[in-house]
Amino acid sequence: MEAGRLEDFVLFSAGNKNGLLLPYTTTPQELQHLRNSLPNSVEVQCIDETHSAAGNCIACNDHIALIHPSLDKDTEEMIAEVLGVEVLRHMIAGNILVGSYCSLSNKRVLVHPRTSIEDLNELDILLHLPIAAGTVNRGSNVIAAGLTVYDWTAFCGSDTTTTELAVIDTVFSLRDAQPSAIGNYICEFCGSCCMFF
Repeated sequence: MEAGRLEDFVLFSAGNKNGLLLPYTTTPQELQHLRNSLPNSVEVQCIDETHSAAGNCIACNDHIALIHPSLDKDTEEMIAEVLGVEVLRHMIAGNILVGSYCSLSNKRVLVHPRTSIEDLNELDILLHLPIAAGTVNRGSNVIAAGLTVYDWTAFCGSDTTTTELAVIDTVFSLRDAQPSAIGNYICEFCGSCCMFF
């Protein structure tokens, strides 16, 4: 894999336990490398879409995906098939880049802090998950740029404040999932310092 290209996969991919969607700019060699690195049960596919930043356009967990409202029908079908999820076209706080403005686990959701009560209620009904609004990295509303969350742990940017960490911990019930201390971790992919639970 080319040096400097790893960021493309982190920023422009979307996936869950069933599959991984990559930008159309992924080379055949990179695609094969990823397929060889993942379990056979994880399907790896490229999206042929003008919106190549899948991570900005798709927010998903293992059961559902919120997608950019203008993704084409073929892309929507591929998302449903590869990720094995129900697909919903939606916006978060008036933003079409749903993958940027929310973070989903299989249990909970954190969204843009200016999401209206009406939108929170609608998302609660659509996703069937508890939902809350918040920020990361000292007030950033671009949630996914500073937070990756799973059912048992979360990684967030080192600028995330203690208050934001407490909200993330509470929203995702991480202490109930796996008791551990908050610590620092130097990410081998991006080289940045991340905080984790």
